[in-house]
Amino acid sequence: MKSVITGGAGFIGSHLVDHLLRRGDDVVVLDDLSTGTLFNLAHALHDPRLTFIEGSVLDSSLVHSVIAGADQVYHMAAAVGVKIIVEEPLTSLRTNIHGTENVLEATRSAGATLLLASTSEVYGKNTADLLSEDADRILGSALKSRWTYAAAKGIDEAFAHAYWSEFGLKVAIVRLFNTVGPRQTGRYGMVVPNLVGQAQRGEPLTVFGDGLQTRCFSYVGDIVPALVKLAETPEAYGTAVNLGGAEEISILQLAQRAISVLDSRSTIRLVPYEQAYAEGYEDMRRRVPDNSRARALIGFSPSTPLDEVIRRVAGAAVHDGHVNEAMTLAAPLLPQEAVG
Repeated sequence: MKSVITGGAGFIGSHLVDHLLRRGDDVVVLDDLSTGTLFNLAHALHDPRLTFIEGSVLDSSLVHSVIAGADQVYHMAAAVGVKIIVEEPLTSLRTNIHGTENVLEATRSAGATLLLASTSEVYGKNTADLLSEDADRILGSALKSRWTYAAAKGIDEAFAHAYWSEFGLKVAIVRLFNTVGPRQTGRYGMVVPNLVGQAQRGEPLTVFGDGLQTRCFSYVGDIVPALVKLAETPEAYGTAVNLGGAEEISILQLAQRAISVLDSRSTIRLVPYEQAYAEGYEDMRRRVPDNSRARALIGFSPSTPLDEVIRRVAGAAVHDGHVNEAMTLAAPLLPQEAVG
């Protein structure tokens, strides 16, 4: 089996590389290393079944040559993290729209199947108790970067559905809800590694707003096998599937849990959004996934407790020497859905 992973040097992508190599696939990674890093693949680069190619999904000819002959394609590459989305909106739009179109066309030409990584951001401001895949999308102003990002990912999904409808492309769309775990960096505004890093260093844990906004975090070790199963489940083609955690928690509670689990002496400091982002930045109060479709299709049931996730993130940071890498401020979170 030949599998191609765009964004395979990123957080989720690199864990997917490990999973596919363990099952015996030949794996090709395409990554421009803009947010991913070869450090994430260092332990696997000696494996003769792994090929790494540095390049962008915006390079159509390169994408076609990399995907030619593939059996499966996992499109994980995307603009990632709140900082890039807010500070580099044009790059984000081009990567997320044009890059995805290149991957879709190349996958169709190769006759391969495709797993398209999307995001819970497509739901926008919808704060329903459980967000099903058919829930309404409620977006803010098209002139605000957060909502243009959400719109771009929605266009990605629309492209994928059109390729399935018109060309019969075997493509499954996965909406990821705040995936966390080892190798995730706080550099781009990811909340868990930021808070964990601050707790390990004994610094105040910075939480934006009032901290009462809630999310459901999912462990990368639970998510990656589900991605592979969905890529190989015909009933998932042409549709979208949520993959998220089972425990709803506020960011304030998350900070408190990090302090408790890591036996830290840190305190918590609330910081207004306007101190970190441009005027008019918007967050959403709640985002809780309905995992019913994933459970019905592949038996998905996230099982790693949040306390254990915190320990593993902390342990990886110490092992890799990255305790001081996280940013000083824990940014308002966006999902770590796709890294390239």
